[in-house]
Amino acid sequence: MIESMTTELKREYTDDIKYAVVAFANTDGGKIYVGINDDGSVYGVGSTDATVLRITNMIRDSIRPDVTMFTECAVETMEGKPVVVLTVQRGTARPYYLAGKGIRPEGVYVRQSSSSVPASESAILNMIKETSGDRYEDARSINQQLTFEKAENYFAKRNLPFGDQQKRTLNIIGSDGTYTNLGMLLSDQCVHTIKMAVFNGSRKSVFRDRKELTGSLLTQLEDAYSYIDQFNRTRAEFEGLDRIDKRDYPGEALREALLNAITHRDYSFSGSTLISIFDDRIEFVTIGGLVRGLTFDDIMLGVSALRNQNLANVFYRLNLIEAYGTGILKINESYADCAVKPQFEVTDNAFKITLPNSNYAGERKDVATPAKVEGKVDRQEILLRLAEKRGYIVRKDVEGALKVSQATAILILRDMVEKGLLIKEGSGKLQKYRIAE
Repeated sequence: MIESMTTELKREYTDDIKYAVVAFANTDGGKIYVGINDDGSVYGVGSTDATVLRITNMIRDSIRPDVTMFTECAVETMEGKPVVVLTVQRGTARPYYLAGKGIRPEGVYVRQSSSSVPASESAILNMIKETSGDRYEDARSINQQLTFEKAENYFAKRNLPFGDQQKRTLNIIGSDGTYTNLGMLLSDQCVHTIKMAVFNGSRKSVFRDRKELTGSLLTQLEDAYSYIDQFNRTRAEFEGLDRIDKRDYPGEALREALLNAITHRDYSFSGSTLISIFDDRIEFVTIGGLVRGLTFDDIMLGVSALRNQNLANVFYRLNLIEAYGTGILKINESYADCAVKPQFEVTDNAFKITLPNSNYAGERKDVATPAKVEGKVDRQEILLRLAEKRGYIVRKDVEGALKVSQATAILILRDMVEKGLLIKEGSGKLQKYRIAE
């Protein structure tokens, strides 16, 4: 008998056995023989019961997640001497790691030839992806030494419990008892940041101030809003004897743009969320384009597909989000009485919201309209021209002119009515839409 990819020999019990257990569970399984010399000769075990107890206690206390269901300890007789044989199967919750080291190379071991060696970071990430799926927030966090001081305070202020049971319900703790990436995002050790910058004028030429926000996403949310609020000045206007105060940016628009940037970003990328404050506008740039299957026009109509479903659910529980898919609509509604409107741009890997300063009186930087970003003629203009030519339009006209489904046509017409562009007349099959006077 010799050591190999699936065989480990130990003369007697030592605490080092745990490295081989982790390595076998992370690779292709194997057997550990206690009572066999390195040269393969049988030495034997003095007290088999005590050795089995020490091994089982070590596995339970030293290795995470729980790997006991993939191990079996038995006593065999070889050359007339008792030998303890520990059989380890390849686990389903890889990577397994030493409890005191965490999911890091010094805590995660794999089998190479006849040795147990630290796994590389790329190997660890591949194991996490293989066993946790593609959703980032569901995967196990690399860091398992997480604290939740900010999250606990946030839940306490809203009289909501935040114990282990709630963490499991919210998927902060996964089914294997380890913290997920969602837990990492809400923890005080969150590795993702928001970078904020303030510029003179309307271009990125002269910095006035810059700040990087760290900690729990809940901390970053509060800090980002407070920082932006410093630059959201109030302008006073008078109508007769009445004074009317008007802020540069509607509070509702700032809130929704910030929540959108945090809840919809792709956290599998390491780059920061960027918030740039100019004299004439604020730009929110989020890593991660549209969720697969959605188009730019879909989100403008309020269609929502969440990239981070569990994170959005936490924010919903905390009353930070009132309803899914309403953020863009609320931003547009908050600028309903303003001459300059918000702009939305999307690429394959980023999403950008630009909120104009409604009190700004200087020359503005040119900003592409959604139609230009998408390379299309604005759909509403097509329908308005058609209605002007024919005197009215019906739903089937929208379907034919824009090549959209019945449901999308209804949403477009409803949006144009709410914006005051069209007036609805009649009902059922006789329903028509005319241009508003």
